[in-house]
Amino acid sequence: MIDIDKENESDLRIVDFDVIGMSRLEEAMNGVDWHLHRLGGGVERVSMDGTMEETISAWMYQHQKPLTIPFLDQEKLLNCKITALTEDGIRSLCALPLICAHQHIGCLLIRSKQPEAYSNDEVRFLSLIADMIASALAGAINFEALQKTQADLQAEKDRLQLLLELNNQVVSNLDLRTLLRAISVSVRRVMQCDAVGVHLPDTESGQLQLYALDIPDGNGLLTEDAQVLREGSGGGNPGEVFRTRKPMLMSQVGSGPCSSSSGASIHGTVLAGKSLESACALPLICHDRTLGVLELGRLQGPAFTQADIDFLVQVANQIAITIENALAYGEITELKNQLSREKLYLEDEIRSEKGFEEIIGRSAAIRAVLRNIETVAPTGSTVLIYGETGTGKELVARAIHERSPRCSNAFVKLNCAAIPTGLLESELFGHERGAFTGAIMQRIGRFEVANHGTAFLDEISEISLELQPKLLRVLQEREFERLGSTCTLKTDARLIAATNRDLADCVEKKTFRADLYYRLNVFPIQVPPLRDRAEDIPVLVRHFVQHFARRMNRVIDTIPSDTMEALVRHSWPGNIRELQNLVEHSVILSSGPVLRVPLAGLQSGAAASRGSVKRRTLEEAEREHILNTLKETKWVVSGARGAASRLGMNRSTLQLRMKKLGIARPGM
Repeated sequence: MIDIDKENESDLRIVDFDVIGMSRLEEAMNGVDWHLHRLGGGVERVSMDGTMEETISAWMYQHQKPLTIPFLDQEKLLNCKITALTEDGIRSLCALPLICAHQHIGCLLIRSKQPEAYSNDEVRFLSLIADMIASALAGAINFEALQKTQADLQAEKDRLQLLLELNNQVVSNLDLRTLLRAISVSVRRVMQCDAVGVHLPDTESGQLQLYALDIPDGNGLLTEDAQVLREGSGGGNPGEVFRTRKPMLMSQVGSGPCSSSSGASIHGTVLAGKSLESACALPLICHDRTLGVLELGRLQGPAFTQADIDFLVQVANQIAITIENALAYGEITELKNQLSREKLYLEDEIRSEKGFEEIIGRSAAIRAVLRNIETVAPTGSTVLIYGETGTGKELVARAIHERSPRCSNAFVKLNCAAIPTGLLESELFGHERGAFTGAIMQRIGRFEVANHGTAFLDEISEISLELQPKLLRVLQEREFERLGSTCTLKTDARLIAATNRDLADCVEKKTFRADLYYRLNVFPIQVPPLRDRAEDIPVLVRHFVQHFARRMNRVIDTIPSDTMEALVRHSWPGNIRELQNLVEHSVILSSGPVLRVPLAGLQSGAAASRGSVKRRTLEEAEREHILNTLKETKWVVSGARGAASRLGMNRSTLQLRMKKLGIARPGM
């Protein structure tokens, strides 16, 4: 527009008028918007309501020729509108159609407060002006249409490109959260909105979790991992969309406060201090399974339309396929890693001597243990096994695992006394590369390997006080961190612990935490020593003889009765492990079908026991047994023929017992 000085306006005007205006044809059908310019004022937009028969624009469209009304107060044809004009002081008017190349564009209208203001010559002149205006308007309209067409084509191209990108993501192996963040950025750009979020069900709480969120510059109160109730209803809550599996449009969503049930949704939130004007949410469905909800929001601009929803349904279908593939890939990767960890662990187990898989015995004491195993195995509760060294605590733990729902997963064992204190934390929880000197690669801890399986910790009383709180956290919170890592890992490992000490006494002596003791002592099982189940000794002897004879390719079918009686009378301070080692030694000595057992050591031990007035304690018996074994091996501790091997112990365990019992090599 050209601004004209009000003082010179009348000098420059060729045709007198008080009001000049123009309307477009598409606006003339019902309720016309006129752009009017009054003398002494600016351009204003005025709405004139009316029907086709009542408006000047409709008359122009019908007759396609100029209309001159010299006396408005005498006009009868357009009576309904003339009344309003005369009240405004207008006495005459001239209206001209705007036609270009047989295209009816609109209407040019000039009004005057003077009657008979426009002569025939002025009407002919104004007709020329109208033709020029029509030509200019036609060009502007065509230019707008071309721009709109180009914009529509570009928008369609962007939408097709978005579908292609999503289709390419279907086979992507990216991390799910990273993948959804990238998808959210693309969707927000193409749909020209201000916020895009993807809600997925949380496996633990069962509620919808805002898994990925894209907001420019991070403005807003929403954060990833926030939750929204799946049971929430009304107002377009994503939980309602998830439940009903139907897309939902929301307008003016920021007009009221956000309820707690929808606090983690884009719907109803505030970004950069402004409320969202419109939002929509769509279910993510694949193979008739609802995987989540896609949510979009706009601060301003056009509200989401049904056409947008139709397109976004296609987008949601592609995203759902992408999520399903990513979840399946994650599950496969986790199973693959789990199998790999179990394979490495089992390979280590194969290299070591495995214990016997069956608990042998018919005594009342062992039957009580078996009843306890049958009772606690299906529950998944923590079990604490008490018993002297060599009584078969590991066999009891294996029996619990094999009769539990976790039997198809790993049974992971660790002797806490056999690992130096500084390395025990790494053995339990693992470590990252570079976590400490010598950590040249990542190591997976026993609790991670035992996920969904069973972790058996023998000699648990040997765990240091510094490490006990971390073990308590695993039991209570089911989470831990590897050494050198800040990433919290979850574990669903069942813990079975064993000890040959009185943990209650350790708690009193401040060597064991009381809270950890109470958490472990949920279901205690006492494994009886061999001396309390003498009736099981013949059965055990025959079992061990058959086992070792088969392994050494020998045939031994006779055990002398006096030999068996001597074995039954023996006190067995080393319990079943001592009996097992003695039988193995005897099978080696037996070249024929009769078992030859070196009874001299057993008889001398029995005679000393009978001749003693004072009954020996367990520690005294254990000390004597270790001393005798060390003398027989000439104080060789490690190796295949060492004392540790004969006693069925690890070298480090034997050294700890020797230190505790005050056993030292003569001359040292």
